[in-house]
Amino acid sequence: MSSPTRIATAHRRPGYLKRLVLAATLAGAAAVGAPATAQAAPQYPVPYGLIPGIVHFVDRASPPGANDWTCRPSAEHPEPVVLVHGLTATMAANWTTISPLLANNGYCVFALNYGLDPAAPLPLNLIPGTESMRESSAQDLAPFVDRVLAATGAQKVDLVGHSEGTVMPRWYIKYLGGADKVAKSVNLTPLNDGTRAGGQALIARALDALGVWDDLQLRAEAFGFGASLQMTSGSDYLDAVNSGDAYPAGIDYTFIMTRWDQVVAPHTSGMGPIAPNVTNIVVQDQCPLAIFEHAGAASDPVVAQHILNALDPAHRVPVDCFAHPRNG
Repeated sequence: MSSPTRIATAHRRPGYLKRLVLAATLAGAAAVGAPATAQAAPQYPVPYGLIPGIVHFVDRASPPGANDWTCRPSAEHPEPVVLVHGLTATMAANWTTISPLLANNGYCVFALNYGLDPAAPLPLNLIPGTESMRESSAQDLAPFVDRVLAATGAQKVDLVGHSEGTVMPRWYIKYLGGADKVAKSVNLTPLNDGTRAGGQALIARALDALGVWDDLQLRAEAFGFGASLQMTSGSDYLDAVNSGDAYPAGIDYTFIMTRWDQVVAPHTSGMGPIAPNVTNIVVQDQCPLAIFEHAGAASDPVVAQHILNALDPAHRVPVDCFAHPRNG
């Protein structure tokens, strides 16, 4: 231990006081800076399972971690992520798991409600995504993406969609200029070739044979529930998005399917073509005990790991069938 005399002598050394003040100033700055950094990157709770989403079924607010318009993408994650919900689900209900998970992992996350017509009759004016994907919903997505790009300064966005949110953006990409604004498209329970659940496709073919299918599609769009028929296998909408350059080479597509899908039937309807920019994943091929159905895909921990890998392939990690994904 230093004696009192040595301490007093040290205080009289030239520059000692100056160095002491500087050290105290730097320590104080570090102490002040630490909470600010923590506040800039908050950690959100990440719930799994269907219950948290059901609780927010009619909630139109932003999910945790989404729509911070001051967020600026990092060099590690240069594209902001736009979350596109499915038919009947609000952004709050659909993205209670994925939105906070992505925010915790350093992404700028944005989400929207689309396909709502306040002038439609009850209950259609309360249910998101019911409007025509061509005439309404894709028209909602296009300016939203432009707003995200303008706010963040990014050149492109990544899309993460669920159900209708996988096939509606394909109209935006193909016909509304989205091909130049999207880097990656990650799709949960997709229906690239539509669904035949409940005999919809058989009914559609019968109506087509009777010469009334085209008129029925137009009437459905006019009355505010066009999306349901547009997602039926063989619809004019699907014929349009699947024609020509259906999956532009400049976009990396990932399609994530579940064998237990009771809405998209068969689940292989979600398969994209064999192409360098397309990855098809049937979750149970690797994790046979991952038992979740259509709605559960957006809150399943195995699916969440696939999403993180698809958005950041340079830092891909092996999917663990029995673990939750990295949370920041």
